[in-house]
Amino acid sequence: MSALGRGIVIGLGLLAAAVAIGPAAEPPVLHGACYCRAGRALHCTANLSEPECRRQCDEALCDDWFWKERLPCWNWGYGG
Repeated sequence: MSALGRGIVIGLGLLAAAVAIGPAAEPPVLHGACYCRAGRALHCTANLSEPECRRQCDEALCDDWFWKERLPCWNWGYGG
């Protein structure tokens, strides 16, 4: 087999392997608590992803914001 033939066979083998593996799996989207501080008040919205939190806080003109993955909003009190 010529060098060109071997190159074609190797290239087709690599292509077949890439197709068999399939597309790369995307990481799961995590949801959590989105905290927005505006003035002296701190507000929380539950079950948002980080990009959703960032967008919501930009629209609400928050002074500061942070996102806690996989956590619910904490009500800052004890006993409900």
